[in-house]
Amino acid sequence: MRVNGEPVRKSGRVEAGDTLLLDVPETLHEPAGPEFDLRVLYEDAWLIAIDKPAGLAVHGAPGDTGPSVASWMLVRLGALAASFDVERPGIVHRLDKDTSGVLILAKTPAAQAALSAQFEARTTQKTYLAITDGVPDRPKAVIDAEIGRHPGDRMRMAIARHGREARTAYEVLGRGGDHALLLIRPETGRTHQIRVHLSAIGAPVAFDRVYGKGGDGRQLLHAWQLGIPHPAGGLLTVTAELPADFQASVRALGLEAVALPYLVPVAAELTAAPATAELPPEPAN
Repeated sequence: MRVNGEPVRKSGRVEAGDTLLLDVPETLHEPAGPEFDLRVLYEDAWLIAIDKPAGLAVHGAPGDTGPSVASWMLVRLGALAASFDVERPGIVHRLDKDTSGVLILAKTPAAQAALSAQFEARTTQKTYLAITDGVPDRPKAVIDAEIGRHPGDRMRMAIARHGREARTAYEVLGRGGDHALLLIRPETGRTHQIRVHLSAIGAPVAFDRVYGKGGDGRQLLHAWQLGIPHPAGGLLTVTAELPADFQASVRALGLEAVALPYLVPVAAELTAAPATAELPPEPAN
């Protein structure tokens, strides 16, 4: 950075009328190809839906070149990646690293803006499944409790009197000993919302190392289904059946019967778009 043509120190001051020159190096959209592939649940000219495995971050910290959905998406987009922020190409929402399930990604900036607006307006329909340590007192309820940053740990969230509005609906599908299988529909989208709310009622997500008892496995939280208005019209519903590790826990608890609808693959469904909707051209391979 230069001020009036001269290099400036960090402690330097800028006055009214000064001329500033910033040299911002170009960020390359050419990451090394990821050594993994992701299961695609649905794809068209606007967006792509994947089944994110547990243990994979949606995106890393700035400058992080480790495996992530974002690094996979950069390679998938190819030359089209130049239209996006290199750190978060096509990202419109996120799942925690150890949460598995449906994740929607935009393939164009217009689609990214449209999809992001749907999440902001709460017009999406999100359904999760979780195995909990402990069984909720009520078989079906809505947890209505504001969430904010934990006062003693800025990396965690907590129930906060002056936090942001947060509501989570749940239903107990079955119980096995001191554990339960829950169907969960968050009505808002706060950071770590489901995990914080379930912990607050004494039934944290199993193996949750931050809000629960931890353990040897990953947190048993899965984004089973996502319904979202498609940028071209209609409603897109995408489903990802429970992954193998989650299914093993279901069997161990003797809950196969109640979990059966969530164990089988379901094809993505898009209701008919309006006849006047204009789709962007298909990207070249």
